Amino acid sequence: MEWLVLVGRVLFAVLFLASGVGHLTQAQVMAGYAQSKGVPLARASVLGTGVLILGGALMMLLGVWADLGALLLVVFLIPTAVLMHGFWNVTDPQSRQMEQTQFLKDLALAGAALMLFAFFATTPELGLTFTGPLLDGLFE
Repeated sequence: MEWLVLVGRVLFAVLFLASGVGHLTQAQVMAGYAQSKGVPLARASVLGTGVLILGGALMMLLGVWADLGALLLVVFLIPTAVLMHGFWNVTDPQSRQMEQTQFLKDLALAGAALMLFAFFATTPELGLTFTGPLLDGLFE
């Protein structure tokens, strides 16, 4: 089972690793998009979220306080869904559908990351990790 957990961590982390790298290497373009969505301090927000995503993804991937890594991804995904993909503000039907899909994708990923957080925080023998959970004491 520990190999399945490792493969799952890798598969889940790939999306966030690519996204975090994109935030940091294409910050100017992404900041323009964020600014068009009304995000304050767009460039700083893009760079900050890039670090947040990379940190959370690497923590999960490497098994270094994977519970905290999963929680960091939740902290990124929920505000991103609301701020960047507010489909309720879009009038064009095609654009609205695209934004709604992105909104729901972010919520689904946040739900998965929240489940992973609970899993990592409460499962004593994960195997194939460098550390145990950081936040396991919250559930005693």
